[in-house]
Amino acid sequence: MRIIVANIRYFLSGGPERYMFNIMDALEEKGHNVIPFSVKHNLNRPSDYSPYFLEPIGNGEEIYFKNYKTNNLKDIIRIIGRLFYSFEAKRKLTRLIGDVRPDLIYILYFENKMSPSIINAAKKSNVPVVVRISDFGMICADNIFYLYDRQKICEKCLSKGKKHLIFNKCFHKSLPYSMLKYFSYILHDIMRIYENVDAFVIPSKFTIGKFIEYGIPEKKILHIPTFFNLINETDSIEYGDFALYFGRIDPDKGIKILVDAFIGLDYQLKIIGFSSSNYDELIIDYLKGKSHEISFLGKMSFEEIVPYLQKCCFTILSSEIYDNFPNTILESFAFKKAVIATDIGSLKEMVENEKTGLLFEYRNSSDLRNKVKELFSNKEKAKRLGENGFIKLKEDFSKEDHVNKLINLFENLR
Repeated sequence: MRIIVANIRYFLSGGPERYMFNIMDALEEKGHNVIPFSVKHNLNRPSDYSPYFLEPIGNGEEIYFKNYKTNNLKDIIRIIGRLFYSFEAKRKLTRLIGDVRPDLIYILYFENKMSPSIINAAKKSNVPVVVRISDFGMICADNIFYLYDRQKICEKCLSKGKKHLIFNKCFHKSLPYSMLKYFSYILHDIMRIYENVDAFVIPSKFTIGKFIEYGIPEKKILHIPTFFNLINETDSIEYGDFALYFGRIDPDKGIKILVDAFIGLDYQLKIIGFSSSNYDELIIDYLKGKSHEISFLGKMSFEEIVPYLQKCCFTILSSEIYDNFPNTILESFAFKKAVIATDIGSLKEMVENEKTGLLFEYRNSSDLRNKVKELFSNKEKAKRLGENGFIKLKEDFSKEDHVNKLINLFENLR
């Protein structure tokens, strides 16, 4: 098959891009021809198809919304176009479809920087459309059902209507941009754009429940968990004297709960990652004068994180949000490490309590502290849970199973 894979970035930035490159490689290994469709950026990997890519909103260096020059008229016009309906995206994808004659388009992430006009472009060309859901962006303007200023979960846009995103300034904490985002949702509903999607691939059963509640027909949804490329089982695995957190260092990730659990303990915690809001600096300042063994190691590539995964006793995911299907859990299991995770959302289906890790009560640092003590004082248990996680990874999150389910879906839609 010829498959167009569409995503707003064609460079490694986070989980969606890691999945994109992994699935592109996996499909090509099966003999399929995969064609990327993205947005031009200075960090993009080389591609023969880059002339079809959309022009960047800014100068091709920006990654996050905060990097755009919102006082630049050209950037503002492009931001609005990508929010509502990009005719450039529709035109360029139509041209790519005409030139490569694909059997299907697999859309990963498109909102805000590409626009759902690409769905209409595909359907006008009679090309089946599959959309993979990696967050709650179709329902929630902030993608994660979370109010940053109040640091609490919020589902009002799901249960009471999207007008609440204006009241809470959910879109980049801006009233004008939140109003624009609200009206873009209204436009997409009027146009019934998402009715043109043939199938939705969703990694988490919890997320599936939210999208069914939103109104996506259950018959259009297929549960295909994310896969992980397994490491060699002969790789050196140890169970050392430190716990590991790796990921974003922001309020929604429960970092305050995490560090509170380690204050006053002799156990080590190593934190690897970056903050999109300078929150790491606030946490470091909060820890000044307090007794702890917490170290911040900064942002690292996955290859740089691997030695820490090999040697840590266990990992921790202290999220205060509904994570869709975090790669950090799969990566922990790949190195036979148990995971201590918050007992909410998809985390409860990924981490089986007392089998592949431990679950702690939402936003309860005391309960997290007890779980940390439990695994440090019983490393044999930490090892057993981690080994069970490795077995679960091979059985439930295998590359072969994921690719076969995806190809079967594609074949049925041709």
